[in-house]
Amino acid sequence: EACFPFFEAYASVLSGSRVWLYQELQAFDATAEEKVALEKIQDCYSDERIRNILLEPKIMEAMVASPECLSYYGLDNIRSILDYISKLLGE
Repeated sequence: EACFPFFEAYASVLSGSRVWLYQELQAFDATAEEKVALEKIQDCYSDERIRNILLEPKIMEAMVASPECLSYYGLDNIRSILDYISKLLGE
């Protein structure tokens, strides 16, 4: 049930966009400490952008292919989620 909201937030971290990150954090009512922590994670992804572009699809695939996500959403919906995230990230 939490897969799709998680992937939206995860994509906002990967995007490098603070505006998008803050928008997603509002949906989760994030604390100031959580906001700072996710900003730091986003900075790490931005610092290693090339390496992460190559690595993230593998990480994303592992998460999406989890039995929990597949059983809740089904394969067609998982594909839609991945397509959506790819569009958001401009890939």
